[in-house]
Amino acid sequence: MPLISALTSSAFCPGLAPALRRRETSRMSSNAARRSAMMRRGGPRGGPLRVRALRNFDYPEAILFDCDGVLCETERDGHRVTFNMTFKENGLDHDWDVDTYGELLKIGGGKERMTHYFNTVKDREPFKSQWPEDTEERRAWIKSMHLRKTDLFLQVVESGKLPLRPGVRRLVKEALDGGAKVAVCSTSNEKAVKGIVKTMLPEFADAIPVFAGDVVAKKKPAPDVYKLAATTLGVNPARCVVIEDTRIGLLAGKAAGMRVCVTKSIYSEDEDFDGADAVFDCIGDDGDERFGFEDLTTPGSFWLNPPLPVDEHGNWYRDDDDDEARRGSGESPGGESPGRGDDGLTDAERAILADIDPA
Repeated sequence: MPLISALTSSAFCPGLAPALRRRETSRMSSNAARRSAMMRRGGPRGGPLRVRALRNFDYPEAILFDCDGVLCETERDGHRVTFNMTFKENGLDHDWDVDTYGELLKIGGGKERMTHYFNTVKDREPFKSQWPEDTEERRAWIKSMHLRKTDLFLQVVESGKLPLRPGVRRLVKEALDGGAKVAVCSTSNEKAVKGIVKTMLPEFADAIPVFAGDVVAKKKPAPDVYKLAATTLGVNPARCVVIEDTRIGLLAGKAAGMRVCVTKSIYSEDEDFDGADAVFDCIGDDGDERFGFEDLTTPGSFWLNPPLPVDEHGNWYRDDDDDEARRGSGESPGGESPGRGDDGLTDAERAILADIDPA
């Protein structure tokens, strides 16, 4: 079996079954809560008990949150509703029900979502006669629709009708207090995401940069937004923990070489989260914690070793841009190149794998 192909979820934690690594809420909540509470109290006898005092324990350098479905349940009662309001304002006979919108969430990005949907109903306006061809003018019109939808969405956010999900504020505070950086990485419109952060996390907003919308050319499940965040923040991707709620977000985080904790949302409850490092129903407020910042060390409660960039099949992730860069530098795309052996790995990557699988 190829070396990278062997990197299944269980291979990252030798001797542990995948089910143990991706512990579900029912098995994790009580232990995580007791552990987090103990850390905050300073240990069972009141003395200092902090994992960072031990050697070879790395805390995350950054916690990177998705926005919709992670910070709050925005999709069903926020975005869907305001898309429909925008259609109605523009005289369009379209109404996305709950199930339809759930399917459309497989398309990352609001403009891309509208374009995909209208392309499936070309026998109806606006693509029937108003905008039948894919032109710059049509793309500009889609953008204007999305901007109006964003304004309506912000009105919903500012009304306070969409509360934070349990545990978000707690984890943000724990991360910042622990010296980690916190950011939000989303495919949604940047203005909308910043509005959510400013409205719902006002005490932390100045410390939380937002990477959203068209800040990258390729949206999730491509890893670009997470890679951009790591570069901008000056942190090691292997020491970033991503909080996501969807499979496309999970794939983006793993392809970026990061740990990914999933907190299931209304729309993603039944999605396939195979490959996630941990899966929960939520983060959990004080007294009902599923996990805390103290649990996200390497090694820690949920994993033993640093991650590597992998695709949905557990193979080494390599995108077209990587190959183009290698061609420009004289390297062989996807194969042996200067600094890499015939297994496609650098010495540093091989050292990680040696630690994971000594055989």
